[in-house]
Amino acid sequence: MKSKRDPLSTFLLTVVHAAAAIAIFIVVAIVIYVVVNGVPNLSPELFSFTYNSDNQSMFPSLINTLLMVALALVMAGPIGILAAIFLVEYAASGSKLVRVIRLTTETLSGIPSIIFGLFGRICFVVVLGMGLSLISGACTVALMILPLVIRTTEEALISVPKSYREGSYGLGAGKLRTVFRIVLPSALPGIFAGVILAVGRIVGETAAIIYTAGSIAEIPSSIFDSTRTLAVHMYVLSNEGLYIDKTYATAFILLLLVLALNALSTFVAKKLTKGAGEK
Repeated sequence: MKSKRDPLSTFLLTVVHAAAAIAIFIVVAIVIYVVVNGVPNLSPELFSFTYNSDNQSMFPSLINTLLMVALALVMAGPIGILAAIFLVEYAASGSKLVRVIRLTTETLSGIPSIIFGLFGRICFVVVLGMGLSLISGACTVALMILPLVIRTTEEALISVPKSYREGSYGLGAGKLRTVFRIVLPSALPGIFAGVILAVGRIVGETAAIIYTAGSIAEIPSSIFDSTRTLAVHMYVLSNEGLYIDKTYATAFILLLLVLALNALSTFVAKKLTKGAGEK
């Protein structure tokens, strides 16, 4: 006989399914809205190598976005991953240092991006003399995504079964070799999931980048030149109110960029995990 489900459990299950359906509907609606309004407004002029008041090209902003993502990940990625390794594999469980670091990362995760922008402007632009530049913006967004990278990497490392470590130790491998040859490759899917979230935050950031990188729509000749990312480009166009059609087209390209970066991260994670498994 099938046991009757408790009414409360049935109600909660219905609520969960409804919430999931609403979330999926919202995401699909946003994607459809962007596609419907963006695709018809795409034109070759939007991909001109240089930006001017006639073509409103997004190409320089697209290149600047990729540069911003690359620089921020290069700075925040290794620091965040190594910090998570220290917290999970080397630090004493429940120590005061671990509690302080986790409290700090959780606090930083909840700080609005505008605060990071103001800090970046004071610290990198003014005090360190970097000016409104690509490197100032990259340093600022690297600070923004650092807590996210630490937390997701930490959770990925914790999810690796202890038997993996014990088996490695049983074969005579040391702590460092076990961490980098056994634990870390096994945690790569979770780590790359955090990287994907970090990329999404970088690509969609506006306030912090305007304060630190500026809004000049040119491909920088050095990391100390001012830049404009796609999100800032959208903001500037919509703020002017004269190029709403081009704003929708930029939004569509931004959506494609996020999807492409996510697909690339997933592909690399699978390749690395497969390669580690074969070894």
